[in-house]
Amino acid sequence: MNDRTTSGSDPLDVVLGGGLPRNAIIVVMGAPGDGKTIFAQQWVFANATPERPALYLSTVSEPLEKILRYGQMLSFFDPAAVGRSVWYEDLGGTLRDHGLPGVLKRVRDLILVKQPAMIVIDSFKAMHPYAGRSGAFRAFLHDLAGMLSAYPATSMWVGEYLEDEIQRSPEFAVADAIIALKSVHAAERTSRALQVHKLRGGGFLAGTHSYRLSEDGLTVYPRLADPADARDYDLRGERVPSGIHALDDMLENGYWSGSSTLLAGPTGIGKTLMGLHFVSYAVGQGDAAIIATMQEDPSQLERTASQFGWSVKSDHLKVMYRSPVDLNVDQWVYELLDMIETTGASRVLLDSLADLQAAAPDEMRFREYLYSLLHRSSRQGTSLMMTYELPELFGVSKLSDVAASHMADNVVLLQYRGLTGLMSRTLTVLKTRAANHRSGVREFQITDDGIMLVPAQSMNDFGAGQGTPQV
Repeated sequence: MNDRTTSGSDPLDVVLGGGLPRNAIIVVMGAPGDGKTIFAQQWVFANATPERPALYLSTVSEPLEKILRYGQMLSFFDPAAVGRSVWYEDLGGTLRDHGLPGVLKRVRDLILVKQPAMIVIDSFKAMHPYAGRSGAFRAFLHDLAGMLSAYPATSMWVGEYLEDEIQRSPEFAVADAIIALKSVHAAERTSRALQVHKLRGGGFLAGTHSYRLSEDGLTVYPRLADPADARDYDLRGERVPSGIHALDDMLENGYWSGSSTLLAGPTGIGKTLMGLHFVSYAVGQGDAAIIATMQEDPSQLERTASQFGWSVKSDHLKVMYRSPVDLNVDQWVYELLDMIETTGASRVLLDSLADLQAAAPDEMRFREYLYSLLHRSSRQGTSLMMTYELPELFGVSKLSDVAASHMADNVVLLQYRGLTGLMSRTLTVLKTRAANHRSGVREFQITDDGIMLVPAQSMNDFGAGQGTPQV
């Protein structure tokens, strides 16, 4: 698009509806340490050329030497571009000695000499105290905005603004775009969120979008909230075995390819083992599969799998292990979707959904992640199995508080049952969308061949209160 310029980040360009508006005034706001200067330099180095250079102006917030020193630690910083396509200038001395009129004159002179296509003023807010008399800053802002509007350049004003200043500070009224960077604290976790408050002349993705800072700059993860899509898409009209012998015995013709299955049960019941059955079947058929785990690392999974003649080190199987301690859910979902696309995986095991829920910033965001993941997997024909740990060992009354069981195509409940001091495991198929299954509670055992059903017998001694739970 010729009326847009890249932000330096393809995912952020998606949030912005195609990039930053050209020949506009953009305000980037946020607290110290939120990445405003990194964002500004990322934008500059992604676009500047000797024919269309960038002019980076520091004021009195941070010394220019400090901006340059830390900028050189970033992977996109090109020392050869400095003085050729990226020009740095310190306005601090001019501001102290000659105030805002001096700054206005200096900026005008630099524009005439350098003829930049991009101008950054960092920090713009730091110039407020130099206004002096009442109304002087508004007069300065009017003259500066008029000068920049008459010259074909895109301006980025960086400042340590708070959210409530959007309504009070005059620079927000003249801005064509407002982008907020902020840190979000929830319990012991701290995450970063980007939000577009204003973007004249174009649409953008609303809401907050997670981002991370690194030597590569801002890595943005657009909010994953797929809208309902009523368009038809091809579904592979075939039923395939789950790969779990005990479960297949209760299904008439297997599950639909591309369906999602929720395995819910208490600790130690066999959820991960069932998941290994599920992906190992795909590997045995020569198909690609993925284990996305936050419960067990690859070494622990290999030890468990080897007991049943499987291996997680197969070329057809990818293990995406992430610790739930400092998990960025947005980043995790995008990495998983990218892995599904690049490998063409037919099956994915997500172990466990409870860890993903705990890492999500709020319940609504978790629902969005889950819906989008299931929706995209279905459209790609990828079968998804999710494990979910329940706190109750006996007498489960409900599965989850986040409607995971409603979204899943198939729901399987695993429970413990106590008989005169001997505890056994039971399996119940609660739901199979667009398919039939055998109802009832069946006992299963973990054998050398994996999970197997115990021959059907009377369930009259199944404990009181252990009926069918609320889905």
